[in-house]
Amino acid sequence: MPHLDQRLKIVARQVRCGTHADIGSDHGHLLKALLASGRIERGIAIENKVQPYANSQATLAGFNAEVRLADGLAGLASGEADCLSICGMGGESIVRILDAYPDRVPDTAIFQPNRKPELVRAWALRSQYNLVDETIAHGHWRYVILRFERPGNRQQTHEDPAYDGLDRDAALLFGPHQLRHRTSEFLTALREEQAYLTSLNRLGEEAANRLAVITRILAE
Repeated sequence: MPHLDQRLKIVARQVRCGTHADIGSDHGHLLKALLASGRIERGIAIENKVQPYANSQATLAGFNAEVRLADGLAGLASGEADCLSICGMGGESIVRILDAYPDRVPDTAIFQPNRKPELVRAWALRSQYNLVDETIAHGHWRYVILRFERPGNRQQTHEDPAYDGLDRDAALLFGPHQLRHRTSEFLTALREEQAYLTSLNRLGEEAANRLAVITRILAE
């Protein structure tokens, strides 16, 4: 897929639907690739900054896509999109966007948080979405791509089967699918982070918690 880096190529492979909305479209290349490859029929790009809005307009000219200047899901009507993506933001920003208009989040959503993916996983649990896929892409650092789907048989108490039998803190921090697969790459990354955190003279509460969780995972 032209103009897409590795992380966005992985995001694109997760998408196949009628109408797809991309929040924070930046350059519009993700939607262009999805439309050009036939993975979607219609695209909606939403951007809250003037220059990225103009960039997306130029990229998507001639395609079945609409570019909107709006703040997150304020630019999307409930039920308008079949699938949603938010890429390249911190987990805090992604959750803020989702929580602002929860009724406008479609049943399929793909996120690529630059930091704090655990906040996105926690949002999914409380919002009754299941984590059906998580993939690591390599670039400036390790990017995690998370695909969520909302089951049709929603219950008052939601339990995502991806977390069954796992240490919940560890699964939220590092991903339930990653914990189950325990690939050599995943374990190597944990050992490297463990060595780095152990080398520090002083750890804050968050870092100390990460170190404790990593130590538990590697001891299994």
